[in-house]
Amino acid sequence: SSPAGTPRPSKFAPAEFRSASVSVIVLGASGDLAKKKTLPALYGLFLRGLLPAEAAVVGYARSDLSRADFHDRISPNLEKVDGSSDDSLAVFLGQCHYVSGQYDSSEDFAALHDELIRLEDEAGASESGEAHRLFYLALPPKVFASVSATFEPVAMSQRGWNRVVVEKPFGRDLASSNELVAALAETFTEDQQFRIDHYLGKEAALNMVVFRFANLTFQPLWNRNYISTVEITFKEPFGTEGRGGYFDEIGIVRDVMQNHLLQLLALTAMERPISLSAEDVRDEKVKVLRCIEPLTLDDILIGQYVANEETGKPGYTDDDGVPDDSRCATFATAAFNIRNERWD
Repeated sequence: SSPAGTPRPSKFAPAEFRSASVSVIVLGASGDLAKKKTLPALYGLFLRGLLPAEAAVVGYARSDLSRADFHDRISPNLEKVDGSSDDSLAVFLGQCHYVSGQYDSSEDFAALHDELIRLEDEAGASESGEAHRLFYLALPPKVFASVSATFEPVAMSQRGWNRVVVEKPFGRDLASSNELVAALAETFTEDQQFRIDHYLGKEAALNMVVFRFANLTFQPLWNRNYISTVEITFKEPFGTEGRGGYFDEIGIVRDVMQNHLLQLLALTAMERPISLSAEDVRDEKVKVLRCIEPLTLDDILIGQYVANEETGKPGYTDDDGVPDDSRCATFATAAFNIRNERWD
């Protein structure tokens, strides 16, 4: 029987997740992304029985925190997760650990490895001989390659599979993206790497393929004969709120348009895939993207939000870390023309 507050492993969880030791290492665990997104998502998986009952979640960052400090930092966001209770939160926090270290130090990553060995053996890896590790890089993209090259020789599991997850923005432009792909390929095999766009996990995105292709009402109408234009809108009721220093190097186009919104465009406009396998869906996305005419300046409008005196909302340049003369775009709209049989 499971301890109070511990969900039973789901029948949908992979078999190796139900039987072997699995550690999820969050690099950059003291940062905004990990606190607001990554760790609450892991907690959601835990509540649904999609993590092993004994899975260890190990935060790694430069901040000098005790384990109790780490728990205090992440708990407010975990309490907001649907299905959370005091018992389940206590059990999950009992599986959350923290190691402080530098990202360019092999010695610090070796200490992380020693801590993982200890946790894995406590979870039964010493008897089963199986211990899997998933490294999630909640870090700026410019350090993905260098950090990976530092921890790979000293912190990877020798008793199971290893996975490395990186998230957008994946490079700053095509050249830097290609450079990053090549650098990661020198350290990890292709099946060890997962480049993810968390927008594809949203319910609307997950439902789009079924909504389009399994719906007798919409499938015949989803074309140029019945649709004049499609608008994909992304709006938030708040500004950068402390992320201005990061955002000023990225801008709204790199932050949400060329990844999240382009994925939604592809799902909305693509043809029916042969199957729902990752490769077949990807192939249809690539086909429709190749039919889009290159954008010109006439297709795009960019801008920057200023303060709203009526609502009291601050302007973008009011954010700490944003230069007063910043020309970073915080608003963008672009018109795409798809030149194929369905949409032309």
